[in-house]
Amino acid sequence: MPAAADIREKRQQAILDLIDAEQIGRQSILVEKLQAQGFTATQSSVSRDLQQMGVTKAGSAYIAPGAAGDNASLVELPADYVREIDTAGINLTVVKTAIGAAQRVAVFLDRSDWPEIVGTVSGDDTIFIATRDARGQKQLIAKLKHALPA
Repeated sequence: MPAAADIREKRQQAILDLIDAEQIGRQSILVEKLQAQGFTATQSSVSRDLQQMGVTKAGSAYIAPGAAGDNASLVELPADYVREIDTAGINLTVVKTAIGAAQRVAVFLDRSDWPEIVGTVSGDDTIFIATRDARGQKQLIAKLKHALPA
């Protein structure tokens, strides 16, 4: 009988394969698809797996860690949640989001590997983004505004 760790690893790889192959936005769909592949899966186990693997939700679909990569498409930014972009000094940008969405947007920004971003701090509906200098801040704001829906 395979060890629990082996089963979990195989289930987690199946989750990554599923979210890579198609847009999936609900854990219940992942559970159904995993069960169809013969895995024992519950909403709780899938939730734990997603958290352990660092999978996040961007917009209406789960994305694997590093999926944004160096060539992150601005379309992938969960821009529907962004409400306002402002500055606070020469290297601090403040992004206001829908309530509860700041962490989701901040995770995207952290994983985007945009060179302008030194780091982010997010709350419930606000993100502080530190840039190295004023030039980096201007580049970041341009990228963010380009990504927002018209």
